[in-house]
Amino acid sequence: MAEYNKVTTEIINELEKIVPGRVMTGENINPDYARDEMPIYGKHMPEAAIEVLSTEEISAIIKICNLNRIPVTVRGAGTGLAGGAVPVAGGVLLSTIKMNKIISYDLENLLVTVEPGVLLNDLASDAAKHGLLYPPDPGEKFATLGGNVSTNAGGMRAVKYGATRDYVRSMTVVLPTGEIARFGSSVSKTSSGYSLLNLMIGSEGTLGVITELTLKLIPQPKELISLVIPFEDLESCISTVPKFTLNHFRPQALEFFEKEILISSEEYLGKAVFPRVCDGIEVGAYLLVSFDGDDMDSLLTTVEKAAEMVLNEGALDVLIADTPAKIKDAWAARSSFLEGIEEQTKLLDECDVVVPTNKIAPFLTYVKSIEAEFDFKVKSFGHAGDGNLHIYTCSNDMELDEFKKQVDVFMNKIYEKATEFKGLVSGEHGIGFGKIDYLANTLGDINIRLMQNIKNAFDPNMILNPGKVCYKL
Repeated sequence: MAEYNKVTTEIINELEKIVPGRVMTGENINPDYARDEMPIYGKHMPEAAIEVLSTEEISAIIKICNLNRIPVTVRGAGTGLAGGAVPVAGGVLLSTIKMNKIISYDLENLLVTVEPGVLLNDLASDAAKHGLLYPPDPGEKFATLGGNVSTNAGGMRAVKYGATRDYVRSMTVVLPTGEIARFGSSVSKTSSGYSLLNLMIGSEGTLGVITELTLKLIPQPKELISLVIPFEDLESCISTVPKFTLNHFRPQALEFFEKEILISSEEYLGKAVFPRVCDGIEVGAYLLVSFDGDDMDSLLTTVEKAAEMVLNEGALDVLIADTPAKIKDAWAARSSFLEGIEEQTKLLDECDVVVPTNKIAPFLTYVKSIEAEFDFKVKSFGHAGDGNLHIYTCSNDMELDEFKKQVDVFMNKIYEKATEFKGLVSGEHGIGFGKIDYLANTLGDINIRLMQNIKNAFDPNMILNPGKVCYKL
């Protein structure tokens, strides 16, 4: 286990020389820096916090921290759900939220270069002005791109376009030694040695600090149609999902959710969008499907075939959202699921397990079958098209310690079932420190040892985001 030193007055003075007036200590530190969006993992305040503005500043700060064995945690918007940006070892927190410039576009090669603090929503809006689309589409639109890359965020369009990893061409990184490195290239293919770029993507800030990104864009599709598809129960809803792929429909997004989580979201928004009853039958679950393309006639043909398929598979109805207003309303409800749960729940924990798509139905059936063993409620939704499921444990009346104890038993059971189905612990939220034990149980000693060896190679003093992914404090 690594041993760390405290941030002394002398070290604060050294840091002040690099970033005058931007070293916060004590009560001047933003209290939000102690946690992310999943407060169940507790609060851990840094000893100092700095809003950094450049690669060179970060390099100089890291050199001081490495020399003095001071832990460093990097934070973007703080929207993570696994404790990945929480400074569990204290030390220095670097906020990249003000490194938010969209630096340049290369329109001939469909690339954009950005700083890590650019928000996903801001890039989406700016790229659209150029007729371009950045395909990764996580539910949290106000997360930073640096954070998205650090967790390899997926999102709702991953079923067609892939996850964040598929759109990162190159990056500038400050290593734990303070050295500045460039990984990747603007070119579209490579067989040039080990992929240090891909090693950095999804490493959750444990191997280096991302200070610049070059990302791939695509021409923005001209047409978009969404379908709201209600089912009587979750089982019939989920069993329909593999049929979209088998029929070559290629949806842009394919989401599922239960009635209970929809109610939370619509109450949060103050607006009902989805039907609760169809032909006298109470709806139990929904698919929300989008198709995009450049030709509306071809798109309508696909939609008609998809509608026929889901009705044959037991759908109660197919509602078409084909105007910007209708599409916006449908997806606003989906995007507010977490906010709706948070507003109505005192104690909350979550997993974003990923399983093969043909195992979604049996996996969720298993989750439902064990819910009665626990005192909390279980709510689920997720990216049905790629098997990434978000399962929330929710309670308003349990004691914290008892909630944590029962959740741990529940999580171990469902992760064990996911492993049995050849699934993995996280599809997009990452491991942080909240899921570190579950990852170790799932991957086994060999994989964890190799990850630890990689961490040692990059960061022998273990200063960068300690206690995360594969190393416990």
